[in-house]
This record gives sequence, C-alpha cells and structure tokens, in this order.
Amino acid sequence: MCKAKMGNLSLLYLVLIILSSYLAGTAESSSFPSNFIKASCRATRYPSLCVDCLSAYANSIQQSERQLAEVALSVSLAKARSAAMFVVKLTRSGRGLKPRELQAVKDCVDTMGDTMDELRRSIRELGRAAGRVPSQDFVWHVGNVQTWVSAALTNENTCLDGFAGAAMDGNVKGAIRARVLNVARVTSNALALVNRFAARHRPGGGAATHNGVNVP
Repeated sequence: MCKAKMGNLSLLYLVLIILSSYLAGTAESSSFPSNFIKASCRATRYPSLCVDCLSAYANSIQQSERQLAEVALSVSLAKARSAAMFVVKLTRSGRGLKPRELQAVKDCVDTMGDTMDELRRSIRELGRAAGRVPSQDFVWHVGNVQTWVSAALTNENTCLDGFAGAAMDGNVKGAIRARVLNVARVTSNALALVNRFAARHRPGGGAATHNGVNVP
C-alpha cells in the first residue's frame, strides 16, 4: 500500500518536473523575439520609442533583421498617414488659422504626401533586397531604401520648419508639431534599423554602427 502511494507520488513528481521544464522552455522561447527587438533598438536614437512601437509585432518579427526593418518602416508609414490626415482636416476647416499658418499647413500636407510615397517605395524595395543577400544587387536595393527613408525624414523636418518662429506659436503649431515630431522620430529609428540590416548583410559583412538621425 505504502509502496503504491510512493510510486504514484514519484510519478506525479516526475510529471511536474517535465511540465515545469516545458513551461520554462516555452517562456524562454517566447521571450527571444522581444529580447531581439530590445537589443536591436539600442542602435536607434530613440530606443524606448522603438521598443514601444515594435514590441506588438514580436511574433511577426521573431529574430529577422529584415523583418524588423520592414515592420519599422510600416509603422512609420502608418504614423505618417495618421499625421497627414490630421493636417488635412486643419486645411479643410481653415477656421482660426492665420494666412501664414494656413500656408504652412498646406505645405506640410504636400511634404507628408511625399513622405508616405517614399516610405511605400522603401518597403517594396526592402522586399526586393531580401532575396539578394549578400550581393551587389543587395547593396543597390538597400541603398535605394536608405536614400528614400532619408528623404522621408527630410520632408518631415521640412514640415516642422514651416512652423518655426514666434509668429507661428499657438495651438495649431503645437498640435501639428507633436504629431509630425513623433513621425520623424519613428522614421529616424526605422532608418537606423535599415542601416543596421544593411551593415550586417552587405558583401563582406561589417559591424553595425550607431545609426539614426537626431530629431529635435
């Protein structure tokens, strides 16, 4: 009787050990994508923002540097689209806007439109680069991505510059600046991750550098 009970207890103990090991292994495995994102985001100018924006996509990203860069660009595109829609609403209403403010808003709409076009092209081009690692074709395709994302970031800063000066202080400037500044920082992070991917996979390899553009 006692032997039977001891045997059952031993079996139960063994099952618990196996189950605990399995759960621990599952938890460790599921943490890999998140840890990968955190480690990669250290190469950006705004690492906390980078982690906040990309953590929700950890299962899609896994530990793929290309996928990480592509998701970062997609997030930047989504934020640019949202900011542009907000600015368009201001343009259509026009109420309470000074002439100079209205012109700055219209110019910002144009530049944000260019930003979205460049980010869309960058996402497509990054997909073309993926199948050519490493090769001179890869260098060419990823070079296009870097050029277009840099241009998108320049457009975002141009929008911000349009509201510079004391004469532009006010609610309109504050509302637009907050949204476009967020887009610019996210785009800066995306550029850093693209540069990191490029540096690690170009022919001959090479260490990643601390890339990214500092935005006010």
